[in-house]
Amino acid sequence: MQTRSPQRQKPLWRIYLIFLVPMVLSNFLQGFSGTLNGIYIGQMLGTHALAAIAGMFPVVFFFISLVIGVGAGASVLIGQAWGANEPEKVKTIAGTALMLGISIGLLAAVFGSLFARPALQALGTPPDVLEEAVSYARIMMLIMPLLLVFVLFTQLLRGVSDTVSPLLALLLSTSVGLLLTPALIRGWLGFAPMGIQSAALAGLVGNALAMAYLAIRLRRKQHVLAPDRAMLGALRLNTVVLRKVLRIGLPTGLQMVVISISELAILTLVNRHGSDATAAYGAVTQIVNYVQFPALSIAITASILGAQAIGGGHTERISPILRTGLVINFWLTGALIVLGYLLSHWLLGLFLTSPSVLAQAEHLLHIMLWSMLVFGFQAIVGGIMRASGVVLVPVSISILCILVVQLPAAYLLSAHFGLEGVWMAFPITYLTMLVLQTTFYRQVWRHKKIERLV
Repeated sequence: MQTRSPQRQKPLWRIYLIFLVPMVLSNFLQGFSGTLNGIYIGQMLGTHALAAIAGMFPVVFFFISLVIGVGAGASVLIGQAWGANEPEKVKTIAGTALMLGISIGLLAAVFGSLFARPALQALGTPPDVLEEAVSYARIMMLIMPLLLVFVLFTQLLRGVSDTVSPLLALLLSTSVGLLLTPALIRGWLGFAPMGIQSAALAGLVGNALAMAYLAIRLRRKQHVLAPDRAMLGALRLNTVVLRKVLRIGLPTGLQMVVISISELAILTLVNRHGSDATAAYGAVTQIVNYVQFPALSIAITASILGAQAIGGGHTERISPILRTGLVINFWLTGALIVLGYLLSHWLLGLFLTSPSVLAQAEHLLHIMLWSMLVFGFQAIVGGIMRASGVVLVPVSISILCILVVQLPAAYLLSAHFGLEGVWMAFPITYLTMLVLQTTFYRQVWRHKKIERLV
């Protein structure tokens, strides 16, 4: 049986790297899978096809956000139980979280596939890509249960300091997509040409193989989360654990839902400028994700390390964990931002073939890319507070900034500056978040008594 390692004896920067290297690579692979699909579809099927799948980004993110909230709550509890060396509690928490994730996935499959067309019409999807968008959306919704369980399970694994298993599983699923997507688009190797649905179907096969691989690997390693008899017996909604998971996870999930709703509102603004603007939006989103992944990984690492420190009774390590995370964000995220500016034309050219759309996307990227550094800082501060179970105020700050700052700013600035104004709202929002999160941390949170939740 896997046991907890005494990580507190190692230097903090080394512990961060042990977590971060596999996690950042995992996030890059996860993003690369989507990027690869965008490249294949943009280059092999054209800009209209790329615009069709771009409209699904916020819809998919809406359902994933619910599971990320569940995973955030469960990971804090698992981290504290793991820090206290209580593997049975880890199984109980994981089983409850997985059952909740399965339920969300099934709801997404049913309601998402039934209401794909009216949802995309309500978003203002350009008429010239609506049919393709609906076709792609229905397939994506049907594969959502497996996708959501996969996303959730990788979060739970990280709660027990296992970042290598998710990396290997993502490497497998990405490799399958690399080979299968173009084969389905073109009808190679005897496959029937599937067009825009190819990326979604390849993702289904890749995720299924990755989950099977995880099951085999974890059983062979006698991992605490291996699908053995004890773990399968824990697959039920334990009401005591569920309340604790939801206490932390619901605010986080609500935050993610509000983010996804705001993205829908932003997409509606973008769609008013036509399918070229929608394609530019999709390409810019892909590049920004690659810079955002490391910042989020650092915040997740800070939260997990903080939870394990609290579980093990070492609350004095919280401040050093926060400082180390902020420094790493400055150098790692900052370096990626610089690369993003230097290589922006080439990177966006991987998705876009139209020179005018490419020029527009590059200009939009330059407006907001730098703000990912600020985004990372505020996410790390929030992650540290979440490790102790304090989520309501930090999440409320984020939601307030989105509803009161980002959306009004996007509408007002777009009315004055056009499409560029939409992207100007992002830096304004992240700066406001950082100021408010830091103020709450300094004035309130660090004066509270920190206690275990499990």
